[in-house]
Amino acid sequence: MDYSRTVRAAAVQISPVLFNRDGTTEKVLQSIAQAAKEGAQIVVFPETFIPYYPYFSFVQPPVLMGKEHMRLYEEAVTVPGPVTDAVSRAARSYGMVVVLGVNERDHGSLYNTQLIFDADGTLLLKRRKITPTYHERMVWGQGDGSGLKAIDSAVGRIGALACWEHYNPLARFALMAQHEQIHCAQFPGSLVGQIFTDQIEVTIRHHALESGCFVINSTGWLSPEQVGQITTDEKLQRVLSGGCNTAIIGPEGNHLCPPITEGEGMIVADLDFSLITKRKRMMDSVGHYARPDFLQLQMNPEARTMLNAVSPDSSSQSVFPSSLASSETPLAIDT
Repeated sequence: MDYSRTVRAAAVQISPVLFNRDGTTEKVLQSIAQAAKEGAQIVVFPETFIPYYPYFSFVQPPVLMGKEHMRLYEEAVTVPGPVTDAVSRAARSYGMVVVLGVNERDHGSLYNTQLIFDADGTLLLKRRKITPTYHERMVWGQGDGSGLKAIDSAVGRIGALACWEHYNPLARFALMAQHEQIHCAQFPGSLVGQIFTDQIEVTIRHHALESGCFVINSTGWLSPEQVGQITTDEKLQRVLSGGCNTAIIGPEGNHLCPPITEGEGMIVADLDFSLITKRKRMMDSVGHYARPDFLQLQMNPEARTMLNAVSPDSSSQSVFPSSLASSETPLAIDT
């Protein structure tokens, strides 16, 4: 692993084109082009940005949200499909790593999915949020351990988690143990107010310190007009504000540029990988500061399959590959 390089990173705070997958995709492509003008080698977008985060599930009771849930199905992203093809072409055209959150449709289910495209356009990773949070459980299915991996890319070794997955210390440790150099975090933004902004701040800075890596965090944003499109109830509109904190954090827990906490915008910073060594020299939580003789993480990195055929010799063989299956060899973690 190279710790002598410098990578230019961009994080985008952006609003979707509500209820319009193609319109939101076009905004992603425009932002990739803008990041390229800034010299960025990696760009990170918010959680489930295409077509939009399911804000409706936060302000509507389940019995009333059927119409909006169905509309999200209609606008959701298939992987692979036209959206991933377009983003892949843009990544390849600009030689840029792209980290994008989508609502993925897999037949009759939706998932909170993180996609990582390499600089040559290859889809390196498709991972699904392990456990949707609170209201999200009415919208998305669960992911599995097959996507919980750090992967090598044109800009270094990358890991990714979505939103409150950062409150799962074992999920974070799984990526730390795989020696991520850049951690890509994604949050929805425009939720809960200032308290969520503050919580994101604590979360991403702590992970950078604990893992000794860079954190690129992207949150979405809703305009007042868009909030009115989601709900006309003024009391509920108040909870669809704040909660934005698009930031780039260094391995010592410091901001590498001013964050964005309101409105749309893009931040850019240079990631000097020698700072990873500087931090880990003092405290490497998966190296010289670890105690694997009595503290270890056990993880199942295999993809779930829904149907297995049992052969006469009693061995099991999958005959109906689930879309949860990864095309990559599962990575065993030995901490």
